[in-house]
Amino acid sequence: MDQGRQVFSVDLLERYASKNRGMITCMAAGNDVIVLGTSKGWIIRHDFGVGSSYDIDLSVGRTGEQSIHKVFVDPGGSHCIATVTGVGGAETFYTHAKWPKPRVLSRLKGLLVNSVAWNRQQITEVSTKEIILGTQDGQLFEMAVDEKDKREKYIKFLFELEELPEAFMALQMETANINSGMRYYVMAVTPTRLYSFTGIGTLESVFASYKERAVHFMELPGEIPNRQVELHFFIKQRRAVHFAWLSGTGIYHGGLNFGAQHSYPNGDENFVESKALLDYSKLSDGTEIVKPSSMALSEYHFLLLIGNKVKVVNRISEQIIEELQFDITADSASRGIIGLCSDASAGLFYAYDQNSIFQVSVIDEGRDMWKVYLDLKVFAAALANCRDPLQRDQVYLVQAEAAFADKEYLRAASFYAKINYVISFEEVTLKFISINEPEALRTFLLRKLDTLSKDDKCQITMISTWATELYLDKINRLLLEDDTAIENRNSEYHSVIQEFRAFMSDCKDVLDEATTMKLLESYGRVEELVYFANLKEQYEIVIHHYIQQGEAKKALEVLQKSSVSDELQYKFAPELIMLDAYETVEAWMASKNLNPRRLITAMMRYSSEPHAKNETHEVIKYLEFCVHSLHNEDPGIHNLLLSLYAKQEDDSALLRFLQCKFGKGRENGPEFFYDPKYALRLCLKEKRTRACVHIYSMMSMHEEAVALALQIDPELAMAEADKVEDDEDLRKKLWLMVAKHVVKQEKGAKRENIRKAIAFLKETDGLLKIEDILPFFPDFALIDDFKEAICSSLEDYNKQIEQLKEEMNDATRGADNIRNDISALTQRYAVIDREEECGVCKRKILTMTGDFRMAQGYSSSGPLAPFYVFPCGHSFHAQCLITHVTSCAHEEQAEHILDLQKQLTLLGSETRRDMNGNRSDEPITSTTTADKLRSELDDAIASECPFCGELMINEITLPFIKPEETRHSASWDLRPQTNLANQRTISLPV
Repeated sequence: MDQGRQVFSVDLLERYASKNRGMITCMAAGNDVIVLGTSKGWIIRHDFGVGSSYDIDLSVGRTGEQSIHKVFVDPGGSHCIATVTGVGGAETFYTHAKWPKPRVLSRLKGLLVNSVAWNRQQITEVSTKEIILGTQDGQLFEMAVDEKDKREKYIKFLFELEELPEAFMALQMETANINSGMRYYVMAVTPTRLYSFTGIGTLESVFASYKERAVHFMELPGEIPNRQVELHFFIKQRRAVHFAWLSGTGIYHGGLNFGAQHSYPNGDENFVESKALLDYSKLSDGTEIVKPSSMALSEYHFLLLIGNKVKVVNRISEQIIEELQFDITADSASRGIIGLCSDASAGLFYAYDQNSIFQVSVIDEGRDMWKVYLDLKVFAAALANCRDPLQRDQVYLVQAEAAFADKEYLRAASFYAKINYVISFEEVTLKFISINEPEALRTFLLRKLDTLSKDDKCQITMISTWATELYLDKINRLLLEDDTAIENRNSEYHSVIQEFRAFMSDCKDVLDEATTMKLLESYGRVEELVYFANLKEQYEIVIHHYIQQGEAKKALEVLQKSSVSDELQYKFAPELIMLDAYETVEAWMASKNLNPRRLITAMMRYSSEPHAKNETHEVIKYLEFCVHSLHNEDPGIHNLLLSLYAKQEDDSALLRFLQCKFGKGRENGPEFFYDPKYALRLCLKEKRTRACVHIYSMMSMHEEAVALALQIDPELAMAEADKVEDDEDLRKKLWLMVAKHVVKQEKGAKRENIRKAIAFLKETDGLLKIEDILPFFPDFALIDDFKEAICSSLEDYNKQIEQLKEEMNDATRGADNIRNDISALTQRYAVIDREEECGVCKRKILTMTGDFRMAQGYSSSGPLAPFYVFPCGHSFHAQCLITHVTSCAHEEQAEHILDLQKQLTLLGSETRRDMNGNRSDEPITSTTTADKLRSELDDAIASECPFCGELMINEITLPFIKPEETRHSASWDLRPQTNLANQRTISLPV
């Protein structure tokens, strides 16, 4: 075999591993720890993980030659059990990796321990948990050791072979936690039998149950060299997955299924699956059968020690794939390789002779397993072990060709579709075309679509189009073969139709729209064409088809989809409303985004058709919905609704519509949205007189409204005349029109006519008098008939004259009071205390002019400076007040005040107003230019007290420090002193 393709390699690990403590007799490994037993009673522990090594003499205190019979190491490399044999019999020791001295297991004295089963799931570094020991006498014991106790916790007897007492040569144990407790699986071998035990509870209870039931076993008689019967489990992710028993007949192996609650057909101990026996005859080329002396088990191979070679046998194919050679020294050549052992934790295997240790490493042993399974036609396992797409293609090709040869064309098509490299697309399609298998070809194309990536857009489109044509061909052939296929809903025809539609739905995004529609059209598949158009959102085609079929409801269902454009609603509205007005209007009302104005054409077309007298007018229903529910303000909609109302025999709906104020409550908006002129023309044309009266009134054409109302109902005319409130003359004119009509219409006796006329006057609430309606009576009417009404009218006039006189008297008295008030106002004064101070400068108000600068624009009253006194009691010098107000007022107002003061100064030669309250003897009405300027200045600065009025409130927003005072305020800032040494500290008395 090519060395580059080797699965296992051999390396010398330690040449003189026994350290001159005798020859190696046995070996065990776990977690990179190797423990050797020698012929002189020593155990040697090599820890390759940390690079340490030490040895322990177990022959101390024993006479004669002592030899290590067996050593056992747990998978973690911490716990070790060794059995010593010699003249004094057998003795078993336990030692821990941290113990300097071993512990003899006195309970087992005299018993030769051949095998140990470790509890791989429960064992820890500090405790072995429960373990099982098998002896040469066919007995099983349970033991547990805690490292901290420095001795065994207990040793219990579990089981003994009675039917065929043989030595237990090897043991293995697995555990599983299930709902009802701990389940144990134990496998034990003797030279001829493999026993299996299982149960729930404790080990003691499990084995105790076999006193009442038979033990399940497999018997394979035969001899093995040196009677070295072995049992191995292959561990994967801390769980045994398969086993191998090196028996005298062959290697019995199989899978292990430690399910939680399995029910096994051959008894509950039978947890073995896929059992097989590798006969030793397959291991030798000649006629002589050579049996291995030792064995190791990997995931896919057996490592069999035959002589000084290790033959690697594939567990699945049972073929020898390679032989491993060892570099044995001359002094070890006599005995050769003694045995094999494995380290499940490290995934390594070891071989040893009497001095040396060899390491057998695995080099990707699963790389060719796909081909092994493929040769055995175990395709699922072959695919599971493929490493790359090319390997998977080879597996699929073998499957496809096998199915094709068996004429299972559909199955072959599925496998061919999965191949990407080893056979071309064209070869496969030609295969099926050559044998005229369109079904298989279609299956291949469909499966091929599933394997293509989204980037292969061109190929996907072509394959999908080809599959579409094959579907259409299949559908037409089914129709030709069976005339009843359409009626039979369970026929193959309908199932293919459903499959084809599902295909189009899946491939709608990759099928070319134009090509696919041409194909469907050429094959006459209208239903499928509509279905595909629906998938491609070509809703115009779908709706047109439904309308042609008279299926308005289906067309409307398509239109109501959110992805359908509103333009299609408008386009098909005329046809749909003629086809089914009720469903169409219901659909319109359910749609929220429609513009009713664009449906006017359809509604007018529907309205132009004759309808039954009692039939609900669907257009009126929709327009009412738009107006009342949607609050539509489009004049076109309102005009159309009004026109439809006007054409109805009953005008009640029309009147209600006209009286409804749709724009009421909106600012600067109309109360109605229809065109009143159009409405008037329409109502006049349709002779809707009451509606015309309402429209005239609404257009403020009250005379026309009353005149028209008098033609049908005087009461209506009166109501219209009474609507005018803001124009008394027009209101009177309208009532006179009504009165004239009433007087001329009366046909009874003269006195009765006059009585009715007088009664009509009372209805006008005094607007009309008897003299207003007298001209409407004939000239020959006697005045005696109006005596009472005329007297009543004269009395009313007399009352009005008296009321006017009283109002004139009240006005005269009011004018006199105003004159008196004006006269008193000129004599108003205020008392100033001698000590009163100016609110601004804090000097006394009554300061002599020599001590206080005269205010510009003012004249002094004697020696005193001009000043202002406010009703609140605050007093200010005139100049101080001007200065204060201008500093607090905004810039524009301050400039105005200063300008007035400047003008007064320039007019200083004119008469000035005395600020002390003294006034000239001129009348109030006589004013000069200076008086006007002074009056404006007074209004600007003295309209209110600056301390009590709005000016003081506005000062809240002003800063404490004015902009012009910024430099002055900066001088008060505290700055750090640079020279602190010159500062003096002054102590203040407390």
